[in-house]
Amino acid sequence: MAGHIIGMKKILLVTRPICPPWDEASKNFAYYLSQNIKDSEIHLLTNGILPHLEANIIQEPIYNSNRFDLSQKIKLFKFLRKNRNNFDITHYLFTPTKQNSFFIKKFARPKRGKTIQTIATLREDLHSNEDLKKILFSDLIITYSDYSKNKLKDLKFESTEKIYPGIDLSLYSPAPKDEKTMKEFGFKPDDFIVTYHGEFTRLGGTNKLIESIFQHAEIIKEKNIKFVLACRVKNKDDETKKEALSELIEENNLENYVKIPDTFTTLEKVYNLADVATFPVENMQGKFDVPLVVIEAMACEKPVIISDLPIFEEFANEQNSVKIETGNMEKFFQAVLDIKENSTRYAELGKNARIFVKENFDIKKTAEKYQAVYKNL
Repeated sequence: MAGHIIGMKKILLVTRPICPPWDEASKNFAYYLSQNIKDSEIHLLTNGILPHLEANIIQEPIYNSNRFDLSQKIKLFKFLRKNRNNFDITHYLFTPTKQNSFFIKKFARPKRGKTIQTIATLREDLHSNEDLKKILFSDLIITYSDYSKNKLKDLKFESTEKIYPGIDLSLYSPAPKDEKTMKEFGFKPDDFIVTYHGEFTRLGGTNKLIESIFQHAEIIKEKNIKFVLACRVKNKDDETKKEALSELIEENNLENYVKIPDTFTTLEKVYNLADVATFPVENMQGKFDVPLVVIEAMACEKPVIISDLPIFEEFANEQNSVKIETGNMEKFFQAVLDIKENSTRYAELGKNARIFVKENFDIKKTAEKYQAVYKNL
């Protein structure tokens, strides 16, 4: 284990491997949070050694893979068991399950110091109220949303606080369309670009989006609309779905109008490629209460089209986004056309979106709140 900085609280951020590419919300958040905490000694669990970190960040390179598979989870468990009493605060930043909570509580729970769980989503599709009472075990629970905080309050979890996740506003900011990225996609300056930030096999929406594109193919070609499916491949099912969609797109002679890139190492450039960013999902099962892909696109001043799921009401409103009836892809397509034909009016929506994000999701403000939590716990 690495050495310590005298006089600072020792904070362990318990996460999946912290390493590039920066295309996964939970590790991105932990990385940027650590970079903005100044008055504590932060321990990061990494795969390899990251360059250019702040002096108060100590790296624990316990992983040897980017994938958080069983072998990496075993490495994490062994580290937690061996070092469980070395920290003033152990801060868990992953969605708890029955299994990982059981093993931590039974074999690796700290016997000194305090514990925090940051809960990005309660996974109500998987966990009953009784399940939640078993898997949430820390001295303080921090939620991503008032929705989850209020749910836990109703279940008599008293030590609960809501802190919105933060993003780096200097990275996710308005910028001209990147010429190199445009060239890679084969786009031209007069193309109207729609980015889709759902998922291949979860959340719903992807199949209906493709069907809608096929149904409106002539209009898409006439209006010169180009789609980018900015969906990360997370597993074999995603890979299979991606391949199947690529074949369908080619069979329908739409490969010049629908692009499915292989990697997203510079997602901020994809946001700034867009004339409109979209998230027309049908559910949020397995996704964070606050999907950071939406917040990041908003920070880039993009008009965003989003489903009217109740959980989105905390951050999506008529001043900063276009909300459509969940599952209604005809309304979705009409919203795309409306934004294309009224770009000046919707540019104001994008400006409002960035203002909202600056007020609520700035990583610097988020870090200040966590610093206060660490200090007072």
